[in-house]
Parts: sequence; C-alpha cells; structure tokens
Amino acid sequence: MSSPTVWQKLLRDLSNPLFRNGYALMANTGITATLGMGYWLLAARYYTPEQFGSGQALISAMRLFASLTALGFVGALAKYIPITGRRTPELILRGYGVAAATGGAAAVGFLLTLPLWGDIYSVLGGFGPGLFFVASVLVWSVFTLQDVVLTGLRKATWVPVNSLAYGLLKMGLLVALAGALPESGIFTSWIVPTAIALVPINYLIFGILVPRHVRESAGTAEPPRMREVGRFLAGDFPGTLSILAIVYLVPVLVAAQVGEATFGRFSMAHTLGCMIELLAMNMAISLTVEGSFDRSRLAQNCRRALRRALMIITPIIVVAVVAAPLILTIFGDGFAAEGTTLLRLMALAVLPRVLIEVYLSALRAQGRARELAIVQIGLALLVLVSILVLFPFANVNAVGYGLLFSELLVALLISSGLRKVLKFGETGQPSVSQGSPGPA
Repeated sequence: MSSPTVWQKLLRDLSNPLFRNGYALMANTGITATLGMGYWLLAARYYTPEQFGSGQALISAMRLFASLTALGFVGALAKYIPITGRRTPELILRGYGVAAATGGAAAVGFLLTLPLWGDIYSVLGGFGPGLFFVASVLVWSVFTLQDVVLTGLRKATWVPVNSLAYGLLKMGLLVALAGALPESGIFTSWIVPTAIALVPINYLIFGILVPRHVRESAGTAEPPRMREVGRFLAGDFPGTLSILAIVYLVPVLVAAQVGEATFGRFSMAHTLGCMIELLAMNMAISLTVEGSFDRSRLAQNCRRALRRALMIITPIIVVAVVAAPLILTIFGDGFAAEGTTLLRLMALAVLPRVLIEVYLSALRAQGRARELAIVQIGLALLVLVSILVLFPFANVNAVGYGLLFSELLVALLISSGLRKVLKFGETGQPSVSQGSPGPA
C-alpha cells in the first residue's frame, strides 16, 4: 500500500479541527508578517527615520495598554467558548468590555504620567492626540480578542481573511497620509483600518457563528457559570500578564532609553522575531480549544501539535538565522547593522518556546491555573531581569540574549512535566490513543 502524498496528508490534517485552526492561525501569522514587512518598507520610504521610530513607539505603547487585559482573556476564552453554550455571547461581551475598560484606564494613567516615559512620547501631550490614543487602545483591545473568539468557535479560517483585508487597507492609508499627516500618518494608518475591521468581523461572530454554536451546543452538559470562568481567570491572568510584559513592555522600556531612529531599527528586528514566536503560540491556542472540547485526547493532540509546530517552525528559524542580514537590509543598511544579532537570538529562542507553549496549553486545557501562573511568572521574571542586567553591556541585543537564556532554562525545568503530558495527558495513565499515534 503506497504511503499518502503530502497533499493527501494536508487534506487529512484539515479535517481535524486541531490542525485546521492551528494552520489557519499560522497562515495568518505568515500573511501578517508579509504585509507587515511591506507596510514598514513603505513607511521607511515615505517617512523620515525619526517619524518611523516615533510611529513604532506609539504603536508599541498602544498595544501594551490594549493588551494588558485583552490578552489576559485569551486563555479563558479559548478554554471556555467551546463549552459555554448559551452563555457564549455573555462571555464574549464581558471579555470585550473588561478589556476595553481596563486598557482605556491604563492609557489614561500613561497620559497623566507622560513626562516619565521619555521625549519620544511627547507628541501625545495635547488633548486631541491623547483622546485619539485612548480611543485607539479601546479599539485594539476588542480587535485583539476577535481572533481567539473565532478560534474558540472553531472558525479560525476567517482570521487570515480578516488580516489580509486589514493589512492591505492599512498599507494604502499609510501612503495616502504621508503627505497630509507626516508626523502621525503611521499611527493613524494603523488604527483607522482596525476600527473599520471591527464591524464585519463582529457581525460574523454575533450574527452567524455564535447563534450556530449555541444551537449545536443545545442538549450538552450544563455550561460553566461565569463564577467558574472568573475563578480560572483569577488564576490564569497574573501569569498571562507577566508574559505580556515580555512582548509589549520591553519595547516601551527600550523606547524610553534610546533615540527615535535607533528604536525604529530595533523595533523592526524585534517585530520580525515576535512574528516567528507567534507561530509557536498559534498551534498552542488551537490545542487549548481542542483540549476543552475533548480532554481524553489531550496527550495525543499535544504530541501531534508539537510535531507539526516543530516541523513548520524549524525551517523558518534556520532561514531567519542564516538570512537575517539580508532580510533586514531590505529596510536599509542601518537596520541590518543594528538588528541582525537581535533577530538571530530571538529566532533561536523560539525552539524552546514551542515546548513551553505546548505545556502551557495543556495546563490551561486542564484548568491548572496555579501551575500555569508559576511557569509564566517565572519565565517573565527571568526575561526581564536578564535584559536589565545585560542592557548596559549589550544594548538592544540584551533583549535577544535575555529571551534565549530564559526560555532555554524554563524549557529545561518543565521538561519532566511536559513528558508526562505527552505520554499520559491529564489522567496519569497512558493515553488511550497512545498505541495509534495517528497521522504524523
């Protein structure tokens, strides 16, 4: 009997919600990275280095405050949307509301303490710019949660469609505003398409997908109450918040320490490194969703997710390490000179991050919030302390060194627990499917 072709394997994978959602999110990352590079290439051409760095800094700050609570809900929404049934609309709307309210409050606090954050953020000093910044945080808070809502509803295939339309609109607006709003064109072109994208996607969610999900969930087990969701969130959120510090707080802190042009070159390498890291998280989110639907297959799904993630991500890491100077030279020689080492280090750090993300997703699917928080908080503290210690010696490359060291160490520390998850799932007994590992 002949072995299946690559096309047949892909079709078989796409019939499995674990891989279908995971591949859709990975495709979304690829689309986002490609259009993102195009966007920043246009920005480097149509805006000065100072305007480029200022735009990057404003976007970093906006994403930090919008994500303070929004990304804290990612784990809870991925875990509970599959099983919340008729309470699904309430769960999603509460997530939107709390994320927007707390993000907006954090943004207001940022504006009130603006002199403490460096000259690069002085453009937000007026009432009009400050109000626009707060509104952008509210919009991005909801935009951030849309993808995980679609994933929780097993409809992540809509995520790359949304990103493609959003990315193209954003690029067009960037060029259109270069002459009219040179000082704020980058930030404005980032936010206006985001606000526009909220309308069709949330119509899809609340008008079509959620009612269908509720109908299909009718007659199943009683959905969890909001109190149970709140208890899980209380345990999961501190750890998730600490992880957010790695992704969003670090760039803001770097921006406060270096000039606009230097930050622009750092931010480009950092953004590309984060895109590769996001690939590791994509399959993990899908794993949490499927683990909530069917815990009996957790070990099997963990093994499959780990194999697929490594198979896809490893070649990308190799390309990033080898071709980092060529990739960054596209934006200019200064980007390659100052960002090559950082991009290489961040790419290498993704390998241990794959192991960590699979383990965290298994813990989240099992509702083990305490262990989840310990791993996440420990990783964040290691990264932040490492960067602070190394920054005087390695400057912006300290971010890469800190990530690589910390994620290697945490991957080593969780290796025993990860082996148990891959072998036993959550029962402490060998997975029922262990004898038939399924498609590779």
